[in-house]
Amino acid sequence: MGYWILNESLNLILLLVWLGVNVYLFIDTFQWYEKEDAYLYTRVMLGSTLAWARASAMCLNFNCMLILLPVSRNFISFLRGSSTCCRRTLKKQFDKSLMFHKAVAYMSVLLTLIHIVAHLINIERYNLGQSKEAGELQSKLSCIGRNPNESYLNPIRNYKTDTTKEILVTIAGVTGFMITLVLILIITSSTELIRKSFYELFWYIHHFSIIFFIGLLIHGAGQMVRSQTLQSLLLHNVTYCKDYYNEWGQMEQCPIPEFSGNKPATWKWILGPMVLYMCERIIRFCRSQQEVIITKVVTHSSGVLELQMKKRGFKMQPGQYIFLQCPLVSRLEWHPFTLTSAPEEEFFSVHIRVVGDWTEALFKVYIPEKNMFREPWKLPRLAVDGPFGAATTDVFDYQVSVCIAAGIGVTPFASLLKSIWYRYCDPDTELKLQKVYFYWICRDTYAFEWFADLLLSLETQMAEKGRAHFLSFRLFLTKWDESQATHFAMHYDEKLDVITGLRQKTLYGRPNWDTEFKQIADKHSSSNIGVFFCGPQALSKILCKMCTSYSSINPKGVYFHYNKENF
Repeated sequence: MGYWILNESLNLILLLVWLGVNVYLFIDTFQWYEKEDAYLYTRVMLGSTLAWARASAMCLNFNCMLILLPVSRNFISFLRGSSTCCRRTLKKQFDKSLMFHKAVAYMSVLLTLIHIVAHLINIERYNLGQSKEAGELQSKLSCIGRNPNESYLNPIRNYKTDTTKEILVTIAGVTGFMITLVLILIITSSTELIRKSFYELFWYIHHFSIIFFIGLLIHGAGQMVRSQTLQSLLLHNVTYCKDYYNEWGQMEQCPIPEFSGNKPATWKWILGPMVLYMCERIIRFCRSQQEVIITKVVTHSSGVLELQMKKRGFKMQPGQYIFLQCPLVSRLEWHPFTLTSAPEEEFFSVHIRVVGDWTEALFKVYIPEKNMFREPWKLPRLAVDGPFGAATTDVFDYQVSVCIAAGIGVTPFASLLKSIWYRYCDPDTELKLQKVYFYWICRDTYAFEWFADLLLSLETQMAEKGRAHFLSFRLFLTKWDESQATHFAMHYDEKLDVITGLRQKTLYGRPNWDTEFKQIADKHSSSNIGVFFCGPQALSKILCKMCTSYSSINPKGVYFHYNKENF
């Protein structure tokens, strides 16, 4: 319970606040449209579906206001870097910004479904109001507007109107159809399968959000939902006059009611976030136009490309990531890559593994088939946007840090481990961090031999400085065949590992996390320990559970603070 309160309480509070605001807006708006006198005659025509449509629209406005904020990366990075109160806890919330973005998107889908169903029922009820089967009051209300200088309540003016055609010729119908189609495309293309297999498709379709917000701004301009005007309410008291509808226009106290449409209000909700996001895009565009000098191009085994670059004014922290664009490959596509260099180095670098069409094209652009040497200034132009903050930048805030990587998730830790080495060896730097445990779980090391070389270099340098105890490596290989197993067994007694060349031997199989966490908890029984993970969701859940299980109830005991990479 103590661990949960420390790590998850603020997350739960913020989630409950968001849900609470949605519930409040829905109920408050629903009650307003169910009770307000100005909508009494509209309710006669439509029933409670009027309130369902308007309440869901209000919540949609609220969520569409929020959905752009988590993807305003510069804004989030600024908040993350400037938070001083509850610093560590607040940072964790900023690291979950994309999760909140997804939650808001799913809520918007639910609200959109309610809104569409309610309005489809409304349009049918408007149509039935023109029929002979409609009640007398409904027929009377539907007839208003046929005489000169009369305002109408029922937007469908003729009996047996083709409601489908009617929807498709109105502003609300056309924009509603467009918004819904774009939302369906965005949600379906955002699934994990599409993002991993067809990232370009996900990237392009996600930018249809421009159409979504333009349609959202125009959607209410048709003013389909109408209510009695304020001046009409003063002259035509609905409480009294609704029972004397046959005498409207003949009685002085019951003139024919006048109606008007609701003025569009969506712009009031989304204009601010849209301006903020436009500023975000302008900043990112300006940064993308700045000159990037590629100082070195290195090819590693298993199709890994290393790019070392320089850019004026570029400042980074370990674990951050950037977006890259190569105009020769695509003028529109930007792809995120973790920085693998340390802030202390004179350049910044990324390691790019060929796993898709874009990365394959990039590899061919920078490494021609003839493999001819080219001067850096002759290399194709590369645009860089960033850097942006990530969870691993907080590794120095703890006395003990546990870094866990699975497969390609190892890349954020390249920068981190380098920076730890530079800071630890600098006598002028006061380092709170006293111990680092690094776990790497992978199916094979061949695809990441560049990282194994980095580990070997760090281990050698630490040993030469007499500080081998500061950094502990635990490498786990989860896939091997019988011939490999025999080879490993034959060379097990050698001083250096047969795979990595490290003094720390590679372990075969998956780690027993209960044993690992228990050993760390026993060694650091009164410490705040930061656990940083980059890898698949299934393993993330296990590690989060381990952090909960091995955090002490005693306030002076050991606490594991779980942090997961999200970008």
